[in-house]
Amino acid sequence: MRNADAARRVRLLVLDVDGVLTDNALYLGMVDDRRVEFKRFDIQDGLGLVLLRYTDIAVAWLSARPSEATTLRATELQVADCVQDPTGRKRQAMEDLLAKHRLDWTEVAFVGDDLADLPVLRRVGVPIAVANATEEVKAVAMYVTAARGGHGAVREVVRVLLEARGEYRDVRARYLADKGDAE
Repeated sequence: MRNADAARRVRLLVLDVDGVLTDNALYLGMVDDRRVEFKRFDIQDGLGLVLLRYTDIAVAWLSARPSEATTLRATELQVADCVQDPTGRKRQAMEDLLAKHRLDWTEVAFVGDDLADLPVLRRVGVPIAVANATEEVKAVAMYVTAARGGHGAVREVVRVLLEARGEYRDVRARYLADKGDAE
């Protein structure tokens, strides 16, 4: 990331879900006359979010599509702010998150991939697009990941943010020490 000052201001990383945390695919089916939905989440992305627990950066998910699969994965990763707003009004949902966390737009990094993310990407301090984002989203991004959504893009974002802040090596060492493997 070119702008280390912007990265150091980040206190909240907000992630779109479909196309960022997932590969944009939905698996729908019926089981015993019940609708069932599956999504594919990347395990390395999950570990990236775990690494953020060693920092002062909070995490939130912001989706315009309610999904039990999203709720389940957010719960597994202890993401307290998992906003799923079927109206698709992400800017208003972001304003609510900012008020809750007592933050300014400049203290937020947001990762998006499609048109619904533009109202947020245009306001945050660190707008980020995944490799599979639309051209409109990439055009407003400060950083575009090499990895596609659902394939390590979030892990890449975490590492890039922490490296820009000069924190990655310490965070990695603390994580490994907690797992019994001090460097």
